[in-house]
Amino acid sequence: MKVLVIVAHPNKSSFNHAIASTCSKTLIDNGHEVISHDLYEEQFNPLLAAGEMPRDAVLPPEIQQHCDELSLADGIVIVHPNWWGQPPAILKGWVDRVIRPGVAYEFQEGDTGEGVPRGLLRAGCALIFNTSNTETTREKTVFGDPLKLIWRDCIWGLCGIPNIHRRMFNIIVTSTDEERKGWLDEVAVTICRFFPKGSHDVAMRRPAKTAALPHHSNKKR
Repeated sequence: MKVLVIVAHPNKSSFNHAIASTCSKTLIDNGHEVISHDLYEEQFNPLLAAGEMPRDAVLPPEIQQHCDELSLADGIVIVHPNWWGQPPAILKGWVDRVIRPGVAYEFQEGDTGEGVPRGLLRAGCALIFNTSNTETTREKTVFGDPLKLIWRDCIWGLCGIPNIHRRMFNIIVTSTDEERKGWLDEVAVTICRFFPKGSHDVAMRRPAKTAALPHHSNKKR
């Protein structure tokens, strides 16, 4: 299986990068092909130009490459911190420029004229790993867990991905080495659960739908 791994954190020594590294290593150990992008290291340009907005626009080569990789991915892994209840701007720009009509979704005619979305991605599941410095209960009761809504409903759900699993690790700023090791072990277990060894078939990448695990905001997260 081809699995796309995207990490968005400016600090290479951050726990986000440790998560992404664990994801890639576990996927490779399980025999999968990993396509990885560190958006900050690659200096991904997050600005969507007006000329890119039409569905039939001729895209810059690097954006076309990202679109092709997304279209061919059997699974997707996104790693980023919770900044103000949102992904970092560079990742939001990746969403704006890459998750585009004709690549990730399209709109069909609807009864009310607004169009009915139809997902185009082939990926059977999307995993999102987040880090935060907000306590879980506060994240849910005060802020309403916005990242859950963004990734599950506004992005991957619209793109037709049937299984969406998100895990928030917190509180990063006060976490111990032992806690972080345990969290990385959990990341590896989660990867093995959704992308086990020998899972090269479409049916294998569509495990039973599960509820998203807790999540939350961001020491080096």
